[in-house]
Amino acid sequence: MFALDSRLQQDTVALGDFPLSSLLLMNDSQYPWFILVPRREDVSEIFQLDSADQQQLWREATQLAEMLKDTFDADKMNVANLGNVVSQLHVHVIVRKQDDVAWPGPVWGKHPAVPYKEEELARVREKLRMALGDGFRFSQE
Repeated sequence: MFALDSRLQQDTVALGDFPLSSLLLMNDSQYPWFILVPRREDVSEIFQLDSADQQQLWREATQLAEMLKDTFDADKMNVANLGNVVSQLHVHVIVRKQDDVAWPGPVWGKHPAVPYKEEELARVREKLRMALGDGFRFSQE
């Protein structure tokens, strides 16, 4: 049975589900930083997914990155799969702007997280509601 890694549970807000992946928001208001986690057991690497799931993960990451670029007016989209700290397979999709606090370096470990306030989180959810298609199911808030 699929279970989300405890570190991801601790550091993120669950937003909902694509057909394959759960969509999480890193609880750091300095960047629109999203994480896709395929709902598959005991998978730490993309190559451990079957071919259909690999293709679906790429579709979801691409769709999400394209939508976020437009919705959040990104200067650059960072899409990455590292897994050095959290081994459960997950893909970071991060909106980068030239005026963000870590630009042009990576966001990891640069600055302490600044958690979202409820009204900021509500604005992010509303932007996503307007931009995500029928293939996405929002979590109960």
